[in-house]
Amino acid sequence: MKRLFSSATLALALGLVPNAFSQAAGPVAPPPNKTNIVHHPLAEDIPRMLAERARQDIETAKRFGAFHGFQFTDRTAESKITFEQSSVEDSLKWWKGVHYDHGSGVAVADVDGDGRLDIYFVNQLGSNQLWRNLGRGQFEDITARAGVALEGRIHVTASFADIDNDGDPDLFVTTVRGGNVLFENLGGGRFRDTTEQSGLGYVGHSSGAVFFDFDRDGLLDLFVCNVGVYTTDEKKKKGGFYASVTNAFGGHMYPERTEFSILYRNLGQRKFRDVSRETGLRDGSWSGDASITDLNRDGFPDLYVLNMQGDNHFYENLSGKRFADKTASYFPKTAWGAMGIKFFDFNRDGLLDLFITDMHSDMAETQSRDGRTNMRSTFEKAKSDPWCTTYFDEAFLQGASNNVFGNALYINKGSGAFEEVSGKVGAETYWPWGLSVGDLNADGYEDAFITAGMGYPFRYGINSLLLNERGQRFFDAEFVVGVEPRAGGRFEKPMFTLDVATEDAAHELALLYGPKVLVYGALSSRSSAIFDLDDDGDLDIVTNEMNDRPMVLVSTLSTRKPIHFLKVKLVGTVSNRDGLGATVKVNAGGTTLTQLNDGKSGYLAQSVFPLYFGLGDVAAASSVEIHWPSGRTQIISDAIPRNGILTAREPKE
Repeated sequence: MKRLFSSATLALALGLVPNAFSQAAGPVAPPPNKTNIVHHPLAEDIPRMLAERARQDIETAKRFGAFHGFQFTDRTAESKITFEQSSVEDSLKWWKGVHYDHGSGVAVADVDGDGRLDIYFVNQLGSNQLWRNLGRGQFEDITARAGVALEGRIHVTASFADIDNDGDPDLFVTTVRGGNVLFENLGGGRFRDTTEQSGLGYVGHSSGAVFFDFDRDGLLDLFVCNVGVYTTDEKKKKGGFYASVTNAFGGHMYPERTEFSILYRNLGQRKFRDVSRETGLRDGSWSGDASITDLNRDGFPDLYVLNMQGDNHFYENLSGKRFADKTASYFPKTAWGAMGIKFFDFNRDGLLDLFITDMHSDMAETQSRDGRTNMRSTFEKAKSDPWCTTYFDEAFLQGASNNVFGNALYINKGSGAFEEVSGKVGAETYWPWGLSVGDLNADGYEDAFITAGMGYPFRYGINSLLLNERGQRFFDAEFVVGVEPRAGGRFEKPMFTLDVATEDAAHELALLYGPKVLVYGALSSRSSAIFDLDDDGDLDIVTNEMNDRPMVLVSTLSTRKPIHFLKVKLVGTVSNRDGLGATVKVNAGGTTLTQLNDGKSGYLAQSVFPLYFGLGDVAAASSVEIHWPSGRTQIISDAIPRNGILTAREPKE
């Protein structure tokens, strides 16, 4: 069953139209020159409903054994990070149903080789920013000296990867019709724009970018997701973005708006070539993101491509020469509104399961003009039912019999068989974007953090933190461990001001509440990354928000109980330097923990950092087995550190 805030009685109704806003002082015309204030739908009810949800989750958590006696604290101020994401007006002030509102990514890597993980925040308007980790949870802005600001473009994704195998992470950034960009890392945290000679400067509606070595030649190739044509040729003066088409969200119904994603082969010397046609990988999905895996275990990385408005596609890699669409063989039903993706071993059986978040199905809820009709959900049905035809008709869905609606968690049963179990194991969330996976309580089972919410002009929606109950199910813990409510009880902020003496006079809220209007909007998150930012042995969370500063959520786990962990840093020699595509198995206390080094750190992002294995009550790992992309297998059983980093260098022979 699809859950709204876990409980139908707590489902907060959407506000699908701007005039669903509620005025703080009531809809009374203000005196001349007074600024009137309007809040987002149901703003006055949010604190009470969050408090009730917190009470329920804390009571529910008592039934589960997974350790939850720790907290996350937002340390953004202490971190010194001052970045703030800014959106184009078509996804804020003049909100339209267009893919600009899908936001921006955040990526992590040690860019200067000092052993600490740095953070690159992607922006829509204004500068991207690179923040160097100074240690102890503090950062400094090195954007200017790094040369990676990229002002003047509408940015979407950042992906770190060592594309030239020289030992430092390079950076690739996608944009909306501003040209994609490749930065070569020159060392010491300095970068050089090498886009022109690289062949990667495609201009279009690009989104997620995935580095992987599909032909296993030791050089990282690149798959770039292109959404589809959702803009016109009209360029706005303010922000310099291209105006949205009127019915952007229905773009998948118009074949002429198809924009094929691109597979680039790395030719060496930092040069790439489009090999999409010759490899048979011509994907025209409205795709925001993708991920690698190796389902048939032949050593060649396969590719799963999301479609936010239709069927997803799984492409099997045929010995590094071509790709074959094998979706129906593995996944007869795919999530219709897919947005985020991660392959990981949910139940610790050594097989990689698949978690996909579905945002767009949750936009199908029928709403009233005041945003209050569905205070109690009236449309909960089985996930595989095409229930969203209340809003999406059959023409829009283009056939729904082979789709599921809502998040999808596919348990790998072996021999190519998968079972979709999201409803049974508590993997459903509301309004999800992407997910980041990591063992947040270091018990040996990987947990999930899911960013969520729409922001202006919709009501507030919570981020979700799902703790893994020994591979049997997830339970909601965002209120239990302090992810929700946000620091200071924040759930909204002033987003913009309207003035009827300007072009704002045409704005619906200016017409209702002018002459001057201060408009509040709900906060919402887009991308996230889970990593140990302060090197204290537990995993922290960093987000990139929509029209707000990030959250730097620092865990107290290491101060609340003794924890045991192992970090594994891969150094390829015959394989690509990052070891992307390697499978790592850590043996500890008679159990085996399995992770794929795919770089997939979150929605719209790929990062380079050590794999983190929580060991539960076992003090140390007994051995580490690495299956490298080259085909080599390496077993390490000596000098494995306790609560430290194992740097595993691939043997050349």
